[in-house]
Formats: sequence, structure tokens, C-alpha cells
Amino acid sequence: MGPAETDETLESYGADVGRQAGPLTQFHEWFLIQGNRLAVAALLSVVIFALIVGLHELGIINFVNPNSVTRVASGMIAGTFSLVTLVVSVNQLILSQEFGAAGKARDRFEGVVAFREDVADEAAVPATPTEPTRVLELIIESIRHNAVELAEIVADHDDEVRETVVQYTNSVQQRADRVDETLEHSAFGTFSAVSAAINYDEAWQLYVATHLRNDYHDSLSPAATEQLNELIGSLKLFSVAREQFKTTYLQRELTRFSQLTIYCGVPSILSAILVGLLYADFTGPSVSAAVLPFVVSALIVVVLSPLALLVSYILRTATVTRRTASVGPMIPQKDPEEGPFDVTYGEER
Repeated sequence: MGPAETDETLESYGADVGRQAGPLTQFHEWFLIQGNRLAVAALLSVVIFALIVGLHELGIINFVNPNSVTRVASGMIAGTFSLVTLVVSVNQLILSQEFGAAGKARDRFEGVVAFREDVADEAAVPATPTEPTRVLELIIESIRHNAVELAEIVADHDDEVRETVVQYTNSVQQRADRVDETLEHSAFGTFSAVSAAINYDEAWQLYVATHLRNDYHDSLSPAATEQLNELIGSLKLFSVAREQFKTTYLQRELTRFSQLTIYCGVPSILSAILVGLLYADFTGPSVSAAVLPFVVSALIVVVLSPLALLVSYILRTATVTRRTASVGPMIPQKDPEEGPFDVTYGEER
């Protein structure tokens, strides 16, 4: 790895935490990740209401034919029952993960305790905090500290080794500072921790650190190698913490989604029934023609409220899962032709 490759070598291929984005990108992130799911569902409902009323004003649809409206109401009732049944099935699947024998529960508990002890040892604190965001803050501080120490240790190394390692540690410090700033402005909750962690590119940093350690093993001093191993250990802890918080978040999120869907299911079915009853009279709808489009549109929005909740929650959970699909230095979003770390079989022989 020559000096000409240094810039490309240390360039991260992960998401850039804290980057400046335009209004459209900010709205996209709010809609997918950052926004309150009830607010996103309410926004979808408002859009549906405006769309139905707008299509009526343009003369594309109407609410005069009772047969058409009652058929739609019947379909909405059947669809709501199907959606509620699906959500109950998802909830049962989540609950099944909580059932287990004492041995399995003990293994899970001891695994979490061991991880918390590793974080406490790495951060040199008496005990790991209970708040997820604070745990990530400690790990980020450990990553930053190890990067600073590594840069100081390689100050007396060869120019090529020093420049490459220092550039890498500078990149690590900059991105750690961005995550730390994001965490400081986040609430102490599970999703806040997941939201700040999903864009941190610890996978690429771990890959680069491992490559540097093995590529420069003859040029690095024992102290530098030990410090690089400390940095690798901190990056591994961050990856484990993110997976733990992501699992906890997804369980809580899907459970809350199930509850809200059940809460909205009864009003949704009642609204669909009311749509049909509005046209039950032989003389036509029981409300005036002037307000009929708005009444029916509002009832349809209530009927579709479970669907709006489904869209808002699935968008967030699917986005979180997609952005954290890999564990460790496996980066599916990276082009395999990018980067200078091209290796061949038997290169170390």
C-alpha cells in the first residue's frame, strides 16, 4: 500500500453521520426514521383525505351511487379484519421469542451482563449505565481515546506508516465526534441510540484497522499494535451494542404497533359500517349532498387508519433493518470494485 493510495484507503464507505442535507433529504429521513410514527400516520391520513376530496372536486369520483359505496365499505371491513388478524399473528410471533426455559433465560442474562462488564472495563467506569444512549457515548469516547493514543504512539514511526495511521485516526475521531454530538441532542431512549448508531460506519473502520494491523505488522511497534488492538476491540463493542439495542427496539416497536392497531381496529370497522349505513335509506344518503363527500372521506380515513399505522411503522423498522443488515466488516452497500484493499490468495506467503 503506497502513499498514493492513502486517501482512498482511509475513505469511509459508510453513511456520513451528521452531514448537512437539503430540505427534501431531511424530510425523507424524518418520514423514514426520525419522525414520530403517530405523526407520520396522521400525515398519511391527511394526504388520503385531501386526495379523496380533491378527486371529487375534479369530478373524477363521486359519492352518488349507493351500490358502489356499499361495495367499497364491505371490502374495507374485510380488509380491516385481515389486517388486524395479521397484526395479532405478528404480536404472537414476538411473544414467542420471550418464552423460554430457565437455562435459555440465564444464558441471555449472562450474555448481557458480560457485555456490560466489557463496556465498563473498556470505558474505565464502575458500572455501565442503564441508558442506551449513554452506553453508546461511553463506547464512542473509548474509540476516540484509543484513536488519539494510537496517533501519539506512531508519531516516531516511518513517514509512510505515520501518515497512513494518523489519517485513519483523524477520520475515526471526526466521525466519533459527529456521533457523540448526535447522541448529546438525543433523548435517553432505545430508538435514539439506534438512530444515532445505524449510520456510524464502524464496519469500515474495523476493516481498515484490521488491514493496517496485518499489513504493517513489521513496521508497527508493539505498543502501536497493542493500541490498534484496543481500538479494534472498542469498534467491536460498538457493533455488539448496536445489535443489542436494535433487537430491543424492534421488539418494543412492533409490540406498540400491535397495540395501536388493535386500538384503531374497532373505530375502523365501525366507520366502515357507518359508510354503508349512510346509504341504507331508499331515498338516498341521510346527509346533505354538500357535506356528503367530506363525511365519507373522513370515515374512509378512519377506516384506513390501521393501514396508515402499518405503513409508518414498517417504513421505520424496515429502514433500520436494511441499514444494519450486516454484522462486522461486511458492507453490502459498498461496490466490490471500490477501494484499494485488493488482495490475492497467498499474498502473505
